[in-house]
Amino acid sequence: MSKAGGCRGCGCRVPQRASWSLVAATAALCLVLATSVCTAGAAPMSREEKQKLGNQVLEMFDHAYGNYMEHAYPADELMPLTCRGRVRGQEPSRGDVDDALGKFSLTLIDSLDTLVVLNKTKEFEDAVRKVLRDVNLDNDVVVSVFETNIRVLGGLLGGHSLAIMLKEKGEHMQWYNDELLHMAKQLGYKLLPAFNTTSGLPYPRINLKFGIRKPEARTGTETDTCTACAGTLILEFAALSRFTGATIFEEYARKALDFLWEKRQRSSNLVGVTINIHTGDWVRKDSGVGAGIDSYYEYLLKAYVLLGDDSFLERFNTHYDAIMRYISQPPLLLDVHIHKPMLNARTWMDALLAFFPGLQVLKGDIRPAIETHEMLYQVIKKHNFLPEAFTTDFRVHWAQHPLRPEFAESTYFLYKATGDPYYLEVGKTLIENLNKYARVPCGFAAMKDVRTGSHEDRMDSFFLAEMFKYLYLLFADKEDIIFDIEDYIFTTEAHLLPLWLSTTNRSISKKNTTSEYTELDDSNFDWTCPNTQILFPNDPLYAQSIREPLKNVVDKSCPRGIIRVEESFRSGAKPPLRARDFMATNPEHLEILKKMGAASSIDAEDGLRFMQEMIELSSQQQKEQQLPPRAVQIISHPFFGRVVLTAGPAQFGLDLSKHKETRGFVASSKPYNGCSELTNPEAVMGKIALIQRGQCMFAEKARNIQNAGAIGGIVIDDNEGSSSDTAPLFQMAGDGKDTDDIKIPMLFLFSKEGSIILDAIREHEQVEVLLSDKARDRAAILKGKMIPSYIINSNPEMENEDQPSSENDSQNQSAEQMLSLSQTVDLADKESPEHPADSHSEASPSDSEEAAGFAPSEQISGSTENHETTSLDGECTDLDNQVQEQSETEEDSSPNVSWGTKAQPIDSILADWNEDIEAFEMMEKDEL
Repeated sequence: MSKAGGCRGCGCRVPQRASWSLVAATAALCLVLATSVCTAGAAPMSREEKQKLGNQVLEMFDHAYGNYMEHAYPADELMPLTCRGRVRGQEPSRGDVDDALGKFSLTLIDSLDTLVVLNKTKEFEDAVRKVLRDVNLDNDVVVSVFETNIRVLGGLLGGHSLAIMLKEKGEHMQWYNDELLHMAKQLGYKLLPAFNTTSGLPYPRINLKFGIRKPEARTGTETDTCTACAGTLILEFAALSRFTGATIFEEYARKALDFLWEKRQRSSNLVGVTINIHTGDWVRKDSGVGAGIDSYYEYLLKAYVLLGDDSFLERFNTHYDAIMRYISQPPLLLDVHIHKPMLNARTWMDALLAFFPGLQVLKGDIRPAIETHEMLYQVIKKHNFLPEAFTTDFRVHWAQHPLRPEFAESTYFLYKATGDPYYLEVGKTLIENLNKYARVPCGFAAMKDVRTGSHEDRMDSFFLAEMFKYLYLLFADKEDIIFDIEDYIFTTEAHLLPLWLSTTNRSISKKNTTSEYTELDDSNFDWTCPNTQILFPNDPLYAQSIREPLKNVVDKSCPRGIIRVEESFRSGAKPPLRARDFMATNPEHLEILKKMGAASSIDAEDGLRFMQEMIELSSQQQKEQQLPPRAVQIISHPFFGRVVLTAGPAQFGLDLSKHKETRGFVASSKPYNGCSELTNPEAVMGKIALIQRGQCMFAEKARNIQNAGAIGGIVIDDNEGSSSDTAPLFQMAGDGKDTDDIKIPMLFLFSKEGSIILDAIREHEQVEVLLSDKARDRAAILKGKMIPSYIINSNPEMENEDQPSSENDSQNQSAEQMLSLSQTVDLADKESPEHPADSHSEASPSDSEEAAGFAPSEQISGSTENHETTSLDGECTDLDNQVQEQSETEEDSSPNVSWGTKAQPIDSILADWNEDIEAFEMMEKDEL
């Protein structure tokens, strides 16, 4: 939280050229006034409860950081399900996600300033020594320039900022002599070759050892980069220049920002998602505030705060006006086309836009921040976490959740701006959900699918860099922090840079180039803090009054943004042709298609909308045949339901979405492939049999273990190293014959997930699992069992105390340390989830087996959860019964099922729309 960020509620004028000491004093007064007005009449959270929640955040950080240091360091990241480090090249490639890994102990560097914020100065000092001793920045590895800048360079600079602060205090870091700054400068010079382009925009990737274009570099051939990738450099690069006096870094970052500003679409003042780094042409011409653009806007405003350059504020205000004019459709934020900004470019939103309410707070625009934040909170309350993408009617679009911190960030800023204790309760919910659903014995695991509760073997470094920082600051009082947080500004990775840099080494020319490109409205640049009477007009419940209409927006209401495109047809004009109504044999429909785009701008918008609907409808029809994913939940000691594995379903056997889950201990079948009569029926009798994939049909395996008395089966992939992280969901098909004789549930696990169960058997012998359509609540599945209290209460403060010191001791724990459960969960209302939409590569089924994989491009949800759609007249129509009836009547008797079949093309009719089709397909295939 920067001082300028606190300047949101005063009526006092801040001079344009004011010193930061004056800004600081004014900001502090603003925050006090705003808070006092807002909180009158509100019921604040007690100091004791805030302190308890703050301590809980500290314990959670210790759990994550401690397991990283114990099981992963010096690797870049922790794999919390398998309790080992993720090393680039030693694990299956995850595509662009792995570009953040550079074999430079990423999580440790990213966590440095978090340690100081959480008052862990001794651990910080130890961590700095480890970085200086162990980290090598000269590795032959290709990394993302963007990720390396915000995580590693930002982490080193944040660590340096707080190291010199501690040294000045005279108690810690007395030995420190700018070593982290020297490393940051070394890394800065390694990133500079990426800027060797005619435009000044950096290449998206660089080899840390060999740079760009050399044969050894294996990079330098890219032509495109995202706007955020090129526009999120100025804070770190300018700070490096100000710290060291080497102006080249700030100069290069400024040049990239100048080029992006010049290339904005002049009529809309919007920027696209992807740009050609050589020509400056927009490659993707859709525009929003989420993935691909987000931090570009953030850094324009924060560059003004940190550097005091008016042109950055003017550019931000110009963009912000366009965002609120076209993209903001409260409470939604929907992408539009930069050339046709009144036309929505997609019907879904991504999770990264959750940062935007926090940026609006920094801007001083509180009302839309409250509205969007509340909408996001309602989505979280429905799914426990914010899905990577969700539709305008709040269905899951991409089901993953990699423990992103942006919503916590906005929650913190809104609380600081309003003082409303409601946001403390929101933070409390985030803490509870993390402990209840994401916490595993070796850290916190990302959610593979928020609908099933299955986990992914992933704990990104930003989780420690940002999540715990914002949550701790949310509940901390000023005396809980060992330094004044108001003296710093947060980078997009929540690293702390001191505001005094604005007056240090200011040798960069501050020519105001903004006016060269546009005529600006002077009224858009108000140098006065918003008055409290505007933010909170004599109403202490102002924020609550904004939130109240949105309480049921996810489950019961049509968001306003959905019906915007329909409003123009309410005046009596004939409604446009919709994709769902189109019939290729209808001459009138064919005639309408020919006219689209030829008569008027309205016809052109109809055409673009029709094409978008057609693409989504085609993808949706493919999804309707797909079975949703299932979950394998390990419920025995020491997992207690905290590890959930994504499992592929079978097209035969017991349907777990329609019947009660199957629970039992696991046992390996003999023979392990399950292709003949089992020789160990006594071992699998009444248990869930483990079988290896291969050598016979899935249905044959199921019959053999069923005849041996097994109550269920788990088929484990024989392709070593396969993982749900990198492969599409796998469905087991029948054998082309009648499979009604198979009555037990059958699930499929990739090799990596299967090895987690096999390792558990080797270590603990008796392993009990739950086969279900989605992860169950721990209180329900562990009812009547004697287990550590922190498992159920989602309060891990006593974890270390409850857990035994050795495995043998665990069998003799005192009864006083255990809690008998009486809590139950009604499972009757649980609904079938969709399949996860995270696909990066194709699975390769054995020749003797039939399987169905989900292709990477097929990432549009087909949820059977409670969802609504908008009819032409704007009313919400519930489709639950319709979808359920369809799913119950669908049968597929073909032994070879192909879920990747493309829809029948209508090229002869739609030849004029090829460019738009490609644009929409690119958007659908876009990875966050």
